[in-house]
Order: sequence, then C-alpha cells, then structure tokens
Amino acid sequence: MGEDKPVDMAVEGDEISKKALKKQQKKVEKAAKKAEHKVQAQAQQEVNQEEDVSVESYGDTELIQSKEKHAERIFTDIKNLILSLENQTVWLRGRLHTSRAKGKQCFIVLRQQSYTVQGLVTVNEKISKQMVKFISNITKESIVDVQATVKRVPSEIESCTQKDVEVHLEKVFVVSAAKAQLPLQIEDASRSMGETDDNALNIKVNQDTRLDNRVLDLRTPANQAIYRVEAAVCKLFRDILTSKGFVEIHTPKIISAASEGGANVFTVSYFKGNAYLAQSPQLYKQMAIAADFDKVFTIGAVFRAEDSNTYRHLTEFVGLDLEMAFKYHYHEVVNTIGHLFTEMFKGLRDNYTAEIEAVRQQYNVEPFKFLDPPLKLEFCDAIELLAEAGITLGEEDDLSTSDEKLLGKLVKTKYDTDFYILDKYPLAVRPFYTMPDPINPKASNSYDMFMRGEEIISGAQRIHDPEFLMKRALHHGIDVEKIKAYIDAFRYGCPPHAGGGIGLERVVMLYLGLDNIRKVSMFPRDPKRLTP
Repeated sequence: MGEDKPVDMAVEGDEISKKALKKQQKKVEKAAKKAEHKVQAQAQQEVNQEEDVSVESYGDTELIQSKEKHAERIFTDIKNLILSLENQTVWLRGRLHTSRAKGKQCFIVLRQQSYTVQGLVTVNEKISKQMVKFISNITKESIVDVQATVKRVPSEIESCTQKDVEVHLEKVFVVSAAKAQLPLQIEDASRSMGETDDNALNIKVNQDTRLDNRVLDLRTPANQAIYRVEAAVCKLFRDILTSKGFVEIHTPKIISAASEGGANVFTVSYFKGNAYLAQSPQLYKQMAIAADFDKVFTIGAVFRAEDSNTYRHLTEFVGLDLEMAFKYHYHEVVNTIGHLFTEMFKGLRDNYTAEIEAVRQQYNVEPFKFLDPPLKLEFCDAIELLAEAGITLGEEDDLSTSDEKLLGKLVKTKYDTDFYILDKYPLAVRPFYTMPDPINPKASNSYDMFMRGEEIISGAQRIHDPEFLMKRALHHGIDVEKIKAYIDAFRYGCPPHAGGGIGLERVVMLYLGLDNIRKVSMFPRDPKRLTP
C-alpha cells in the first residue's frame, strides 16, 4: 500500500505537465498569429500608402507657430473669384461651411467672412479615394487651405455668393479643426426670419443661444454685414465732423460724480474711496468748448446702471457725442447735426448697399427713408399730431416710448420720412444744464432726433453762465460741490454752445430696421448678461 502512493502522484504530475505544455503551445500559436496579422496589416498599409497618389496633397498642417514663411503661397480672397480667373490655379483660406460626399465625389462650400464658393473634388489619376474621404470627414467650420483651379459653371450657383464659378480642389490642408459638435449651425443661425418652416429640420436659433455662442453667431452673413455697417457709421461720423472742423477728443470714463446728476450710475472702488463709470462725456465736452476747442466730438463707451430689460436698452453702449460753439442761435448746431445725419444716411445708402442687402436677406424690413434737409417740428406740433390721433398730452409732459412710436408712424404717413427733429422740449423734463427758452419759461432750447419713431439723440443749448448753471443745479437737487470743477470751467468765459449724444447701436438698429439692440452690440451688456 505504501508503494502505490508515489506512482499515483507521478501520473498526476505528468497530466499537469501535459496540460501546461498544451496551454503554452496555444499561447505561442496565438502570439504568432497576432504577429502575422500585424505584419500583414503593416504590409497592407504600405500597399495602401503606395496606392494613395494624393498622400502629399491633403492632411492636417502642423500648428502654425510662425516658424517659417510660405512666400510662394499667395492667397486669393473668395470674393475675388470671378470669371476672369477661369482655369487659373489659386490658393484659398476659408472655413468649411458644408460638405456632401456622393460616390467618388465630394462637394463643399468654402466660406470667407460673408463670401462663399462651391468646391468639387473627384477621384481621378491625381485624386485618391483616401483624399476624397478625408475631405468629406472634415468638420464644419474648420479652417482649411485649398489649392484649386477656378472653373466656369454652366448655370448660376444660387446657394453661394460666387455664382458664376466653382473651384476644383487639388490640395486641401486643415489649418484649425473645429469640434464635431457645434452648439449651433451657421445655416440655422443664418436663416431668414420670414422663411416658412416647411422642413421640420429647419431650426430657429433663439437669442440666448446666439449670445451664449456669440463667436459662432457672428459668422453669419447678416452679422458680418451688421458690424461693417456699424463701423461705417463710426467712420462717417468721424469723417463728416472732421471735415466740418471738429476735433476728436477722449474723455474720462472714471469720474467723481454722476455725469447728469442721476442715480443710475455704476459705483466702482477707487483706492480708498469710490468713483463712478461715466454716464456721458457731457461735462468734459463742455469743458473742451470752454478751453477754446470750438467744435469737438468723441466716440467711446457709456455706462447706464438702469435695470431696463427691454429691446433697446444696454448697460454699456458706444456713445457718439459732439459739442459745438455757436454765434447767435443754437439752431446753428441743430442744423449741423441734422446735416450730419443726412450725410451719414447718404454714405450708407451709396457705399454699403451689399451689406444692407445682406441684412435684409435675413431680416426683411423696409428701406430707411429720409428728407434732405431733414424735417424739423416743434414739440407743440407733436402734441397736435398726437391729439389728432386721440392722445392728449400737457405742454410740460414728456413723450412716453409708445407716444414716440405713434408719433413716428404719424410723421411717416404725413411726411414720408423715417428721420425727423423735434425741437423745444419742456424744460421740466430736461437735465439741469439745459438752457431755458427765452420766451416760453416752460420750454427749453433742447431737441431730440428720431429714427423710425425712436429717439437716437438728445441735445440742447447748454448753460454757459456759471451762476445760472449753479442755480439750475440746485433746483435739480444736485450737490454743487461735486461738480465744482465743471461749474468753475465757465468762470473764465465760455462761448455759447450746444451739442448732443447719440447711441451708436440704436442708430444702426433703427437704420437697418432690426427689432433688438442686442443684434447690433457685438458682446452686449444688460442687467442679466455680463458674458461672454
């Protein structure tokens, strides 16, 4: 019995050894097959690489870090792709707007700012399947460099700005790839507001989504046009006034007291005390007149701490302000400002038709109408027009927003103009520095100007006598010690003067006929929005 036990153990040990060996053999065989597959895959990849005749003509570029210059690569703007370039090879840089693969072809639309061109790539002896597939997989909004030949098309391409030509792609390199998942589609954000929603996939992008993703939203053709029109308003304002002898000045935005004596100011910490963000450059424009600059203007940020969540209010906007000395009557200034507006309107109409039309493509509104010289009414005329329409106002009442809109419609019907001047406002509704009317003690030498029934400039003759100015300030409950420097500026002699402040965004909104000021503020600030 004692001899049987070792024999059994040996048999069991043999069985264990055989199993281990068999397991090891399978492991070796599996590794060998894996290695073989790897070799085959590498071989196939090499074959594919050899077959890819376009391998040098597409791909992702290295991160551009200004390491080298490509002097030989001269780029053409998409807007300049016209029939005269037919059969010429060009380099383009733009965004991949859309792409559509179909068999051995891929159609793309390349976009550069507001301009688009159709591109086509087809498998041939120089273009590989791999290249076509690569192009079809480029994410929308990626920035690409394209070498292509300009070709005439048999019929106009309605979906692109460049309608008579397309480009046949030869090389495509991704310069900066966009994420695959965009928070909004440019096609959706560009869709006409009046477009009927026949397709359930047509998505309307709401305002908050647009503003939360402003960088994408600003790429739409309408937005590209809006901010070119806005730039034009600034340029025309500056050029027209400069040609009239005005001097551009720059005024402080951090001040020691509220600009106009109101409570709607932003308070900021200023070392050991407080300061305020300027509601207006008003006081400094006047001080410049007292300093013998005669005619001045400024373009800059204006801050209003008003909790107004309306379509036309912002807490920060761009002010176009001007001030001018006159000889005998403040209408010298009123006429100058009226002429300024008509010249700006002419400049926009004559030189920015493409931009205005691009905006109208998305926001279908009536063209802006104006008279030259502009229509001028007195406040009493406005009261009469409103009374005829059933609205009764007292001679010391201000116009409400609804009154202004109705008045705008009445004026448009009667005079066929979207722009007019309203003169002689009640003294009670104007700031402390407004000169009272010398004949009617309830009226003032002040004026507003309107576009499409909404106020875009408020102005007046200013009080240039220091004692009278102090009296009016006290009447308005203003601490004269806080505006001592302002009042003192008139103690050394100051010419009679008048001026006004214009809201840039409001002018652009109303000229283009848009329904919300946030559409014309690149990164709007209101009581609920402080980003982006």
